[in-house]
Amino acid sequence: MTLHRHLPGARLAEAVVCNGIAWLAGQVPENLDADAQAQTANVLAQIDTVLRDLGSDKSQVIDATIFLADLADYNAMNAAWDAWVIPGQTPARATVQAKLANPDWKVEIKIVAAVSASKA
Repeated sequence: MTLHRHLPGARLAEAVVCNGIAWLAGQVPENLDADAQAQTANVLAQIDTVLRDLGSDKSQVIDATIFLADLADYNAMNAAWDAWVIPGQTPARATVQAKLANPDWKVEIKIVAAVSASKA
């Protein structure tokens, strides 16, 4: 078994890779004044970066869990999501309403993805 902690910090790693599967930490928006669609697009761009660092990409996403501070933002989040996913390569997904750690966050996304054997 191989285990790699990507960008480990004192509290969490940005991702943990084990046997070809990466579990990304929940990614949150940097654009705190933006609406839900823009915050979602920002989070998805961050996910793209972490996946690229791991030798993967959005076509390899297996599962996504999306946390929304308010389900009223569901359609706005989906607009950004639908622009990001690759048709025919959509992952399993769940979306829930949750009280997020920062009241300015409208969305947090947690991803599981396959990665290349060299990064596992």
